[in-house]
Amino acid sequence: MRARHSPETITVYQAYPPAIGLPAARDGRFPVAWKRDRMTWIKPSFLWMMYRCGWATKEGQETVLAVEITREGFAWALRNACLSHYVAHLHTDHAAWRQELKRSPARVQWDPERDLRLNPLPYRSLQLGLSGPAARRYADEWMVAVTDVTPLAREVHAKVRAGDLTGAAELLPRETPYPVEDGLLAHLRA
Repeated sequence: MRARHSPETITVYQAYPPAIGLPAARDGRFPVAWKRDRMTWIKPSFLWMMYRCGWATKEGQETVLAVEITREGFAWALRNACLSHYVAHLHTDHAAWRQELKRSPARVQWDPERDLRLNPLPYRSLQLGLSGPAARRYADEWMVAVTDVTPLAREVHAKVRAGDLTGAAELLPRETPYPVEDGLLAHLRA
């Protein structure tokens, strides 16, 4: 897994309608309209986020946020996560996986990473779904900073559309291999 990170934080991305995204970036926390009880998906990959939100053009996803969270919180979510789909060699049976899914406050999904043209790459990028206590901790304890990166998304997209892939790549957030403690992802490898 690759991500933008520091010794204390990891940056994840989300896209929201302006009514949620703009106040979150302004205030450094989610507004009251943000629902702490529903599943929220965070993505450490900027380009996967661009694929998901269509370069901030999809309805309801016009504001892209870079959310710095504590590495400690991210590790907690991974330790308490379950895969979003059944995998025979990881789960005793389908019923056991369903029970784990119901019990887990976080879930992991691995999707193909994307290039600048949003084409799939031959390796996977992590998406982390947070619900219940994980979503509340994310919003109320783990968040360190929130930045509106919509202008960056639009600038990178404009360079891609103009055929300037080198210029677009130079603008991308620097995502490097994210160090995870031994065994942290073992139960999440599909």
